[in-house]
Amino acid sequence: MIICVYGAASKDIAEPFKEAGHALGCQLALRGHSLIFGGGDHGMMGSVARGVHDGGGHITGIQPSFFNVDGILYPLCDEYIYTDTMRERKQKMEDMSDAFIVSPGGIGTFEEFFEILTLKQLGRHRKPIVILNIDGYYDPMIAMMQKSVEAKFLNEKNFTLFFVTDDIGKALDYIENPDEFETSIETLRNL
Repeated sequence: MIICVYGAASKDIAEPFKEAGHALGCQLALRGHSLIFGGGDHGMMGSVARGVHDGGGHITGIQPSFFNVDGILYPLCDEYIYTDTMRERKQKMEDMSDAFIVSPGGIGTFEEFFEILTLKQLGRHRKPIVILNIDGYYDPMIAMMQKSVEAKFLNEKNFTLFFVTDDIGKALDYIENPDEFETSIETLRNL
C-alpha cells in the first residue's frame, strides 16, 4: 500500500517523538508499504522518511516548489513531486495514497487530518485514517471532539471513520484490515 503520513516538520520536537517516527517508518518498509509525505527533512516527517529509507522502502515527497531550498527537504526521496500550491500538494497526497496516518504535528497536520476526515465523512473516499497518538499527544483533540458530540455539534458516527492508537503495530494492522477493528466514541473513551 501507499501510505500518507502527516506530521510535524519542526526541528525542535522531543527525541521520543522522532524515535517513534523512525520506528513507524521502519515498520512501513518492513511490511512492504511505500511512504508519501510532505517532503520535510526534520521533525516527524524527516524521522519517518529516515525509517522508511533505513528499511529499504520507497519514499515519495510532495512539496510546493517554494519549499525547494537548502535544508528543508528530505534529500533521499525516491521521487519528488513539486506543486505550485499547498492545496495542490494536499490533493496529490490524497489522490496517490491508500491510507493516512496522522502523527504528532502542528497546525498543518491538524488541518490535514480534519480535511481528510471531512472528505471521508462526505463520502469522497473510503481510505483508512489512523491517529498515531504517541505519548497521548492527541488526547486534548479527541476530548474536544467528544465535547463536540456532547454539545451536538458533531455526530458520534464520525468516530467510526478513524482509528486512534499509540501502538505502531496496531496502526498498521488497522490500515491493512480496517474491518477487523471497532472504531467508536466508546472505544476512545476506553483508551
